[in-house]
Amino acid sequence: MKRVGVLSLQGDFAAHGAALERAGAEPLYVRHAAELDAIDGLIIPGGESTTMLKLLRFEGWLEPLAAFGGSKPVFGTCAGVILMAEHVSNPEQDSLKLMDLDVERNAYGRQVDSRVVELEPDAEFGQRTSPGGLEAVFIRAPIIRRVGAGARVLARYNGDPVLVEEGRHLAATFHPELTADARVHRFFLEKL
Repeated sequence: MKRVGVLSLQGDFAAHGAALERAGAEPLYVRHAAELDAIDGLIIPGGESTTMLKLLRFEGWLEPLAAFGGSKPVFGTCAGVILMAEHVSNPEQDSLKLMDLDVERNAYGRQVDSRVVELEPDAEFGQRTSPGGLEAVFIRAPIIRRVGAGARVLARYNGDPVLVEEGRHLAATFHPELTADARVHRFFLEKL
């Protein structure tokens, strides 16, 4: 069974753990950089990206996470996408630069503007998981403003990329862990 770490400093890491179990993987709640050696892939959950970045700096995580992402799969959701992006705006902030994406923080609006929508993922996503609509929960979500040439958009919402893969990495601006559908997590497990 694949062991997938869920960065457990801030955010709804328990929901990702439950989604991983539904998808057939064993979650490990990672709270120390040394635990990265025991996992096959890592999820960086949603939360508040500025707070997460401060915690990562304080705990000395930035270099170990960047090194981990250089050789193993990382899946970021919402704030995790912000931390993985090449460039972050609104306001600008540092990131791990694991994916060639430009991301605008909180671009869909405030908490009251959160929504649940159904996405139509691309045909390849459907072939690799199963066809059909994909429920997406957006909570103060970022918008991916630019996708680099090496990345592939798997789903869009209102024309904007919301599910993107680049090599071993995956980014979702929504929260797939908050639905009963484990296809996005299973898709990530294929990368391990």
